[in-house]
Amino acid sequence: MGTTVWMALWMGVTSLGAPIPQADIQEQNKTFQRFWGTDFVWKFDDLPVKGGAEGERVPYSGAIYLDKYGGTVSAMRKYDRAFHGGRMLATGWEQWDTSAFQEPVMQRGGLFGMRQVTRMGTPNWHGHCNGWAAAAIRHAEPQQSVTRNGVVFSPADIKALLADLYIYNDIADLSGSAGTIQAGLLHAVVANWIGRGSHPLGMEADPGREKWNYPAYAFNCTARKLSERQVDVTLKLTYAHESQGEYQRSPRYTRTKYFHYRLDLNAAGEIVGGTYYSDSSRIDMLWVPVRPKTPGQPGHERGNPHIKVDTILAIWRDSVPEESRKKWLIVDPAAEDRIADATATASLVPLQDPDAVHAAARPAVAAAAPAADAVAAGPARGTAPAPEAAPAAGEQPAGPEAN
Repeated sequence: MGTTVWMALWMGVTSLGAPIPQADIQEQNKTFQRFWGTDFVWKFDDLPVKGGAEGERVPYSGAIYLDKYGGTVSAMRKYDRAFHGGRMLATGWEQWDTSAFQEPVMQRGGLFGMRQVTRMGTPNWHGHCNGWAAAAIRHAEPQQSVTRNGVVFSPADIKALLADLYIYNDIADLSGSAGTIQAGLLHAVVANWIGRGSHPLGMEADPGREKWNYPAYAFNCTARKLSERQVDVTLKLTYAHESQGEYQRSPRYTRTKYFHYRLDLNAAGEIVGGTYYSDSSRIDMLWVPVRPKTPGQPGHERGNPHIKVDTILAIWRDSVPEESRKKWLIVDPAAEDRIADATATASLVPLQDPDAVHAAARPAVAAAAPAADAVAAGPARGTAPAPEAAPAAGEQPAGPEAN
């Protein structure tokens, strides 16, 4: 009996977990080099064990604007009054978008609502959580009201506009090719982006059908070497939680996810794989939001075509003191938000104009990937089915009449 237990423990320590596919390693190297102008670090001993955003740089807790309650339609009405002469173009689009994605849902029905019935409807979890997460990562919280063409946009309105601007905008997916992010990749991404760069990341928090996204912004971990090639790690990832409604001045609600995993290293001490223990959390994705593109155009195809990026960002800039905005170092900033002097920053500084930097540089050889004992390709990530066609930009989408 004792021999059997000892053998089981020995096998658990010496067997390899899931390897990080070589294509995923190369993609991480490429993405980090593009936005930071420096190499992604894979060597375990060279990575920080804690780090993150601090002070006012911590993402605000915002609303997730559930579709079943109309999403951001209230802010869209103000936008239409200010910029479309009262024609409810952005509003109508939002009304269509929050009702077009229906599927069978359980509801109370029958006499006195005493039994559960299945009907087509908008799922309770559909909303703008990823839009809020992206906005809270890329933007300081709006602090004062802004007037445009006689219409006053409060801080809460501006946060709703930002959430709508980012809900369908491109992201850089840092999750790899597996169905959920692997243990080795999770550690490397968190330690590089949040640890070395103090840059929050979007986190799709719960594997499964429902998708809940939050801005993760800090971590700390402890490690214990099991051997020269394996490390036992516990990691706590802190993220901002939604505020159950939009406030003029957002609270700061935080939650923590606990991870417990074993990392596999190669002979050079670089992370090449790993496996989660049974007491560990799992997540679907880690991602970083990028500069918003024009809605309806490549990279933002499903965005509301009746809102303008420059208009919304200009409103946001007028709502936040310049002193605060100049502390907001992010990857891929808009030209107006680039920070010329970041010498006081202790962490890595992201490239402020990555397109210009890489266009001017000579073709460079990609950073070498850590050599793994065995590298397997993972399945491609799936895509969500498209709903029925949206109204053409310039048409008033069908729906209830706006007030």
